[in-house]
Order: sequence, then structure tokens, then C-alpha cells
Amino acid sequence: MNAIQFDTLGGPEVLRPAEVAKPEVRAGMVLIKVRAAGVNFADTLFTRGQYAIIPRLPDVPGMEAAGDIEAVGEGVEELKPGMRVAAIALRCYAEYCLARPNLTIPLPDSLGYEEGAAFPIQTLTAYHLLHTAHRTAAGDTVLVHAAAGGVGSLATQIAKAAGARVIGTVSSSAKAALVRELGADEVIDYRAQDFAAEVMRLTGGRGVDLILDAVGKPTFGPGLSCLAPFGQLILYGRAGGTPDPVSPPSLFAKSLTVSAFSLPVVYNFPDLMARGIVDSLRLLQERKVRLVIGKTIPLTQAAEAHRLLLSRASTGKLVLKV
Repeated sequence: MNAIQFDTLGGPEVLRPAEVAKPEVRAGMVLIKVRAAGVNFADTLFTRGQYAIIPRLPDVPGMEAAGDIEAVGEGVEELKPGMRVAAIALRCYAEYCLARPNLTIPLPDSLGYEEGAAFPIQTLTAYHLLHTAHRTAAGDTVLVHAAAGGVGSLATQIAKAAGARVIGTVSSSAKAALVRELGADEVIDYRAQDFAAEVMRLTGGRGVDLILDAVGKPTFGPGLSCLAPFGQLILYGRAGGTPDPVSPPSLFAKSLTVSAFSLPVVYNFPDLMARGIVDSLRLLQERKVRLVIGKTIPLTQAAEAHRLLLSRASTGKLVLKV
């Protein structure tokens, strides 16, 4: 089958089209004919050997796919061949991938394959940041960094659907326009403004109740300075580098909380996983949330998709058409 493979660690330059063996369905697994694959920042870490999962060279990147079930292994009962699904899996930059049933999501008729590939990781990350790692409620003020990105664009909308006031940070006027369109109450161009000072101005000196931070080093410290009393900062990525250590006594003055979030932890809690899927699909069907697909790129040009993602010039979700 056609796939994107890398046989040495590195950046986009190591990705190349290749012919690899088609996986065989096995007990407790689902074989999916992939129609579209999602591109995630984690994929760029994976090819560099910097992700939690270490590649086995030569390897195939990709953690998110949408397509049709071709076969199910022994013991799989609720999923059937022919079903349209999205899945969180491994080696998704390929014509076929294997997925676990609990991470395979039947697609409603309202979602196409490209939207399906854009749905699982980023929508569920945004949902659980706001409703599991935190309990976002009406009247909260939420600061979303990289608000025009995949998770950021969804977190902006899910927070608004919960009744929160949302402040988004972006790096360009074009991204600012998108984030306003998605419902953000205020947008800060962090390249032109000191976001922490602007947050304090916009909140009358109070600060925000919640900060969602996937950037890390450049935003973490300033973020702590613009939290409200009892506020929480959740780190869920490190696109800008690992933050400097925090001294716990420095959190005393405003009773602040610093925490971290990783979606794979949720996979171990079936009830949480199911709740996130049901609630997120409901928000999509009620049109309170929409998936923003910034660009669809042919699978053979996966390296270009990684370059675009790393350039910080993209908005929404990048999807590979298989």
C-alpha cells in the first residue's frame, strides 16, 4: 500500500512516499481504509524521536484518520465492515491503518472524511481541557493561546458554548479575523502587544480564570502573571519549548493552579472518552462548533504539510487526502 515513511530521525525532509505492507486485521482491532489523515504537531515530534512514542525505523507517522472499516478482528462486535469512522491510531499516513475499537468513532452523515480526520484529537483535547481538566462555566474568562490553530479554534468555540468570555492570542491580523469569527470576545496579537498586560487591561486588573497553553516557554511565565485569584493554567503542549520550572510558593499569593493535560490519559477512562465524543458531536450537530480545516494536502506532500505546520502560518486543521 502507499504510505509516507521515514527511515531516519529529523524534520519534514525525512518524509518520503513509500510502498509498505498492508496491515492485517487481528483480534480486538479494526482495519480502516483511510480516506483522510489529520496532521498534528505531535507528528513532527514523532519523526524527530521527541514524542512519548518512539518510532521503530523505518516507520510511518500519523495519529488520526477517517475512512471506512474494511474488516474487524475477533472480539469486535459493535463496529462492522462498511461503517464510516474516524479513529485515533498509529501509522495513519497510509492507505490502511489499524485502530482499537474504543478509539474508533462512527461518523454521523453530517461529517465528511476530511472533517472526520479533523475531529478526534483536537476536538477531544479542547473539550477535555475545558470540561475535564477544568470545569468551565458561564461567566468564566478563558485565555486561549494559538486560538487560530487546530485545538485553539475548537477551544474558543467550546468555551463560548459553555458561556465563557474568551480572549484569544494570535500572530497575525488574518488569524485575528478568524478567531473573532469563531466567537472570541477579544483577540490579542502577541507579536504587537504584551499579551499579559493586555489581558489585565481587558479584565480590569482581575486576570483570567483559565489559560490553555500549548506554546510553553515564551507564554508560561507571563501567563501566570495574568491569572485571576484561584485561576488555573493548563499546559498541554510545548511548541515554543519547555517552560522554566515553577516555584510552588510563587503560587500562594493568588492561590493559583498549574496543571498539565495529555489526551491519551483519557483513553483509559471509557466513560470520560464517551462523554467527550457524545458532547462534542452534539455541539457540532447543533452548529455551536465547527471544524476549521485550513488546508487539504495530498498524502504524497506530507512533508510540505509538516513544513506549513511548523511555520506557524497555518490556521485550523491540516488534513492529508489519501
